[in-house]
Amino acid sequence: MTSRLPWFPEYIRENYPARGRLFGDFLGGLWAAACEALEIPVDQAVRTTRMLRGLLPSWSGDPIGIKPARPSYVAGDGFPAELSVNWSGDHPELRLLFDTLGEEDPDPAVDTGETRYWGRIHELFTARAGRPSTAPLWHSVAWRPPSRIVHKSYFGLYEWPLSHRYAAVGEAMDRLGLTPAWDDARRRVEDAVGEREIEFFAVDVAEGADARVKIYYRNHNADVAELNRIAAVAQRHDSAAAAAAYRVLTGDREGAGEAALSCLAFRSGLDRAAEATTYLRLPALASGDAEAVDRTAALLAGEGVDPGRFRALAAALAPGPLAESRGLLELVSHRAAGRRGDVTTYFRFPVFDQLVPVDPA
Repeated sequence: MTSRLPWFPEYIRENYPARGRLFGDFLGGLWAAACEALEIPVDQAVRTTRMLRGLLPSWSGDPIGIKPARPSYVAGDGFPAELSVNWSGDHPELRLLFDTLGEEDPDPAVDTGETRYWGRIHELFTARAGRPSTAPLWHSVAWRPPSRIVHKSYFGLYEWPLSHRYAAVGEAMDRLGLTPAWDDARRRVEDAVGEREIEFFAVDVAEGADARVKIYYRNHNADVAELNRIAAVAQRHDSAAAAAAYRVLTGDREGAGEAALSCLAFRSGLDRAAEATTYLRLPALASGDAEAVDRTAALLAGEGVDPGRFRALAAALAPGPLAESRGLLELVSHRAAGRRGDVTTYFRFPVFDQLVPVDPA
């Protein structure tokens, strides 16, 4: 199976007026706008915006040009970051994910030698371990007020042959004592109908029993029933609740759209995957952002979450009227593991003039 550049819908989106601004200023402005839409107290918003600016890689000091100097896999136009919000719990969790674009410092905010997982596995995803190349590295910061910021790291495996992906993941899971759970999950996934490939390996950069390891699959031409079967690999998964959520997001279609993702989360002490999250790409399933926002709002309402702040957030982040926008709300994920409202909305920001071409292979 060949690697390729990111999937994206075949349309040109309205661009943000970002040319000439520094990446860090632009992302800090989006974070601040999200804080305001989510009704986060001003002092907390100012503090975390300042903190975020200090966590971004050195490219955050570069000006945004007509096209990316180093295209990222994060977004179809090569922009190296996305913003997302998880809506479970009493307070939404605000997140920013960003590509390190090859910078060596794994994360200026954490001691990688002492975290639960990172220090034991990160070298397995580098050329030093005999891989075809060092895996692209992404980081994210996640903040659920008033708690502290949490860090996560993602290794992109999409450039490697499948044999190297499985070798790196298998060795990492062995070092982390998660081989029985991984063997069980891999057997169940490979027995399922459909075609998919491992695309990311992720770790929570944190101590404690709640730290997770996550494996992401990209599904090819999947239907919602197939996605539900993959999610059912996890120990905690409500298939009926998941099916209902997928129907809302797809508009009752049987197909799941292009490049749907399935994520299995693993925790220490369990002999199978703990939880599963399914990601659907709304541009492939809705006519535009207005319809995508309406469907997501309906899902949130059905999960017991007031969708008012979500609608305010989408409007605040859009480069123009939602009725004229498409591709801002890129992904919506759902996890049916016993916690209502476990929905995350992912926003991408059209900044560059042209989209990154897809490898025809």
